[in-house]
Amino acid sequence: MPTAASPSRFLALGDSYTIGEAVAASACWPAVLVRRLQQAGVRVGEPQIVAVTGWTTDELAQGIDTAVLHPPHALVTLQIGVNNQYRGRDLDEYAMQFGDLLERAIALAGGRAARVLVVSIPDWGVTRFAREQGRDPARIARELDDFNTRARELAASRGARFVDITSISRQHPELVAADGLHPSAAQYALWVEAILPKAREALR
Repeated sequence: MPTAASPSRFLALGDSYTIGEAVAASACWPAVLVRRLQQAGVRVGEPQIVAVTGWTTDELAQGIDTAVLHPPHALVTLQIGVNNQYRGRDLDEYAMQFGDLLERAIALAGGRAARVLVVSIPDWGVTRFAREQGRDPARIARELDDFNTRARELAASRGARFVDITSISRQHPELVAADGLHPSAAQYALWVEAILPKAREALR
């Protein structure tokens, strides 16, 4: 157990967006969030990240199974589902598996649902990658809206907090990394502006 003088533990669960694929490790949004919290006088440690590029909900669950974790965590974030949508997986399956992951996240936060932040899935349909692949941006947007609606509803039903960063991804389609798909460091910094207030509330 952490002592009174120890920094709070932060666990980030997700996929490529959580690890910051195609940007420096220091630019991924969990790392930037920690720096911003520390600058605000919040004693929080470096994030423990359980995330791999390409992971779906069931693969994240398997990753949690094998990770060495030390709950309770003062803050747990959960951002997952883009690869379910990308692979054409079923929405109801996503909702069921996401609900299970959310319950696990709450347990890892010591049963304190208000310490869990669900971060929405960004819209990759607006990216250069999607255009070059000839993808239908309207269809991607509709499907991701459905996924995010389910995640928001589940978060509300469990008492967890929800942060919408999808709108930021749509407002700034030019802010992508060199791969043309994943967000740039500048876009992740904008995400943190949206996440930071709710993270501070969760850590009070």
